[in-house]
Parts: sequence; structure tokens; C-alpha cells
Amino acid sequence: MTLFNTSHFRPFLLTGFPGLEAFHPQISIVFCFLYLIAIVGNGTILVVIWEEQTLHEPMYLFLSMLAASDLGICATTLPTLLKLFWFNVREISFDACLVQMYFIHVFSLMESGILVSMAFDHYVAISNPLWYTAILTNSTITKVGLGILVRAVLAIFPAPWLIRQIKFCKVNVLSHSYCLHPDIIKLSSSDNRISRITGLIVIIFTFGIDSLFILLSYLKIFIMVLDIASQEEQLKALNTCVFHICAVLLVYIPMLGVSIIHHFGKYVLPVIHVLMGYVYLLIPPVLNPIVYCIKNHEIRTHVLKLFQPK
Repeated sequence: MTLFNTSHFRPFLLTGFPGLEAFHPQISIVFCFLYLIAIVGNGTILVVIWEEQTLHEPMYLFLSMLAASDLGICATTLPTLLKLFWFNVREISFDACLVQMYFIHVFSLMESGILVSMAFDHYVAISNPLWYTAILTNSTITKVGLGILVRAVLAIFPAPWLIRQIKFCKVNVLSHSYCLHPDIIKLSSSDNRISRITGLIVIIFTFGIDSLFILLSYLKIFIMVLDIASQEEQLKALNTCVFHICAVLLVYIPMLGVSIIHHFGKYVLPVIHVLMGYVYLLIPPVLNPIVYCIKNHEIRTHVLKLFQPK
């Protein structure tokens, strides 16, 4: 299949809320508020963990990685969303769309990998508390973080190249105010089976395996917790896992919802399709720092300390 010159690709058109274009400036206020919460919340967590030496522990270092990936998603999607809702600029060039798509999926895949690492962190903390710091050293955590980054970069790398191998029909309207892989390839007019199969393989061998590892980790954790004689100790052990379970649900449920919508979108209202896209985009970055600040005493204490006047 021939590699087409970039000049042969037409720009894509982004979509806000169909039929509500006149209200886009007002709707943008909600999005600006959500982005502000996400950026301030995740940025605060990064600053607190960086400044407080007592938080330089495996659990909080993994949390800082999660906050960084959430900020990456915000930085990747905010420019096109604001251009669309503030200035009604719908066009995005083919190359810019591929770049945005690439980074959105890289950061999403990094989130999934970090959640697996956090599940392992909880498993080690409960099963081998005396060996916890010996197993999860700073060197080990650095290597895990680099491994998560390299896996995401390499797994998503073929997607833009494969998309450039297919032709696109005259319809060039995307479903969201940002670019996603399934949203782009559904506009193709040539055979896109290789892109679809590659995308499915990536999902199975990344998100599928990640979710399996998280499930197995918590299954072993629950088995170990049941062996603890004291009910108070059982609740204490489970309480340390609550905020991580919330983070897992916040990432995987919207991701599953968007996947279902893209496969069966013709059976649902367009507004549901649009809303699910924004839920997938904004819910994890907005709610993750809130959940961790509420459920984690150390984070909450240091955040309050950070904002107290000296």
C-alpha cells in the first residue's frame, strides 16, 4: 500500500455539541472549570510529593506518576477544545490530529500501567510489610516508571503510521473536539482492517492484561486480609486500597463506555456519544486528585499545610 503525501490528506473537522453551537461559549465555562480543577489538583499533588521528603515512598511516587499522566491528557486536549468552543475553529490538520491522537492514547496507556504498579505496591505492602522498602526501592520505581513510558510509546507508535496508509472519504467530521484512533479510522474509505486489528491487539495486550493483573492482585489481597484475625486490622488493610480501587474504576469505566459507544454509536443519541467522550477525557484527571485528597490522610494534611499562610 502506497504511503500518501501529507498534502493529499484533508483537514478533519472537530465536533462540539451538535445543535448547540450558539451556546458553546457558555458551555466552555463548565469545561474551563473542570480543566482548572484537574490542573490545580494534579499539579498540587505533584508539588506536595516533590516538596515533602516524608512522601518519597513508593505509593506516593506512583501517585505522582498518575498525576503527571493526567496533566499530560489535559495539556494534549485543552488547546483544540478551547479553539472549538471559544472561536469555533473546527479544522485540525491531518498531522496535528495524528499527533494529538498519539499522545492521548500514550497517556491513557500510561495511566493503566501506573494503576497496575499501584496494585502491586498495595499487594507488597500487605503481604510483605517488612520487606516493602527493600523490594520497592527508588531504583526499582524509576525502572518501573521508565518501563511504563516505553511500553506506551512503543505500543501506540504503529497507529499513526498505519493510519497514513489508508484513504479517507469525503466525510471528515470527527465525533469529538479531540482525535481518537477509532474515531479517525471509521472515516476511512479503503481497507482499514490492519489498523483495526492492530488497535484490538494493543487493547488486549495492554488494557486487557493490565486489568487482569489488577484483578489478580486484589484477589490475593482479599485472601490475605481474610486471614487476619483482627477485624480492625482487616478494615485498616482494606482502607489503604479504597482510593486505588476508585482510581481504577474512574479510568476503566469511562474507557469501556467510550469503546462501547464507538462500536454501537448508531444505536444511541448523538449527545450521549459526545458526553461519553468528555467523561472519558475529564473524569479521571478531575476526580483522581479529589479522591486521593479525601481518602489519604497524609496527602490531605500536606495539601492543607501547603495552602496555609505562613
